[in-house]
Amino acid sequence: MNEKICVITSSRADYGLLKPLLDELSICETVELQLIVTGSHLSPEFGHTYKEIENDGFAINGKIEILLSSDSPVGISKTMGLALISFAEEFDKLKPDIVVVMGDRYEIFSAVAAAHVNLLPVAHISGGEVTEGAIDDAFRHSITKMSHLHFTATEEYRRRVIQLGENPDSVFSVGETGLDNIKDIRLLTKTELKKTLGIRFDKRNILITFHPVTLEANTCKKQFQNLLSVLEEQMDTQLIFTKTNADTDGRVINQMIDDYVERNSKSSVSFTSLGRLRYLSVLQFVDAVVGNSSSGIVEAPSFNIGTIDVGDRQKGRVKAQSIINCKPTKASIRNAFESLFSSRFQRTLEKVKNPYESEGGLQKIVEKIQEYLKGNKGLKKGFFDLDISQVVT
Repeated sequence: MNEKICVITSSRADYGLLKPLLDELSICETVELQLIVTGSHLSPEFGHTYKEIENDGFAINGKIEILLSSDSPVGISKTMGLALISFAEEFDKLKPDIVVVMGDRYEIFSAVAAAHVNLLPVAHISGGEVTEGAIDDAFRHSITKMSHLHFTATEEYRRRVIQLGENPDSVFSVGETGLDNIKDIRLLTKTELKKTLGIRFDKRNILITFHPVTLEANTCKKQFQNLLSVLEEQMDTQLIFTKTNADTDGRVINQMIDDYVERNSKSSVSFTSLGRLRYLSVLQFVDAVVGNSSSGIVEAPSFNIGTIDVGDRQKGRVKAQSIINCKPTKASIRNAFESLFSSRFQRTLEKVKNPYESEGGLQKIVEKIQEYLKGNKGLKKGFFDLDISQVVT
């Protein structure tokens, strides 16, 4: 009997990184792939991105509607409660052998909590990372404690998962899954992007993706306005905006994007979701990713382009030399742009190495999951204590 491996995706961001793993699992003869889609994938406001999954040829076993119309803390808390109930019901129906999740979003936290209560082992991808400006940080570490296998993007993240008390024998550094075969993808040409997206590329081109810093109250509007003000100063530059995920105050940013593009239609364009292929294709032809999205940290360095990381949302992540950190003030953002286009910084981009790239990670994930299931190791796990002499006081 084939092993039933259930993968959950809740947004365009995690799907883009999970797709190579889904491809790998779908061709494995001893695996029955189950796919649950939830969160913003099922929302028309966020582009009904589940259709992209279906267009990629994957059968969706469960669609869990949990996204409420409110992005307030109360609304998100209610979403989490509904998600917990809905995932419990879905797991009872599908009866997977193991659940595979990625990242740190609140929908994923609810899914893993339901799996934990239903006595289902969990394999967690992208644990051990730090994003000090987001509520996701605590969710990620909580997911780690409810998981049984851990696949981290770097060795530093692996050590952090072990520091949380996980047995080193269950923690594997595999690189970022979305980068495993990125160089083998046939990306769209500039002509194809112009035709399908209507982007008018200019002398310089910037991809902007900015999300609320969810551990800060009522800061996103001012911070994003500061960014827009500096962007407006850039001459001969095409601005390509992608909108936010379902985070607190995300609608504030999306409305600001709409207003800006309406006023500056000749030099800017916006998209609810580009999808994985088009997003990666656009990265070929832009000078930088600007904002505070993880894509500027994880994917952009593989294209030898710069990243301006604004504010604290991604504070704490391992970062390549191609990333310029700045405060969310006009002066700091303006200085970051000056650094970005300096000849010295441009020379560094030619030799930049992405710390998240690692060959063979996808195969290792599949291999370790199958080993775990065949070994019938059960759900009980101890707390791995570090040598007290290693703790700095």
